[in-house]
Amino acid sequence: MSEGLPLLLLRLYLTPVLLQAGWNKYLHFADTVAWFGNTEWGLGLPFPTLLAALAIAAEIGGSLLLLFGLLTRLAAFSLAITMLVAMVTVHAKNGWLAIADATSWLADGTILHSERILAAPEKLQRARDLLQEHGNYDWLIESGNLVVLNNGIEFAATYFVMLLCLFWFGGGRYLSLDYYLQRGKLS
Repeated sequence: MSEGLPLLLLRLYLTPVLLQAGWNKYLHFADTVAWFGNTEWGLGLPFPTLLAALAIAAEIGGSLLLLFGLLTRLAAFSLAITMLVAMVTVHAKNGWLAIADATSWLADGTILHSERILAAPEKLQRARDLLQEHGNYDWLIESGNLVVLNNGIEFAATYFVMLLCLFWFGGGRYLSLDYYLQRGKLS
């Protein structure tokens, strides 16, 4: 049973993340289509309605297939393509980091240099000052610290690598429907 456990854990981790991404796109379909197609403030993609529908189908349908380990390789492939498109069209221009961390060697010039990330502490301090003066700061941070989102490829690339593992290895032994369908044990 332990042979399928790592793949099950990947599937269980990815399912809610990708399902939520697809569900948000579905709930705001018109806005998603507009963002996919707009060249001024969006992605400027051709056929935005089709591409939005495909992304939603991949994220909702694919994540549900991953949950059960059904058609795992097909689901992982379609989701990996979706992540690759997201990395190139949305996140690449922002570098690696998802959260702007000025202390990271991925922004401070050791490996990469990002003025935008290095400016994050000043922006964060100004936001704190405003919220402490004009807002209920303690309530705002009781669930966690304020951060500046950088929106780099970090998360999408991580999901991409996890999906490649599922594409390569499948849903896993004993703990996926694929395993039983391939052996004719489900009837």
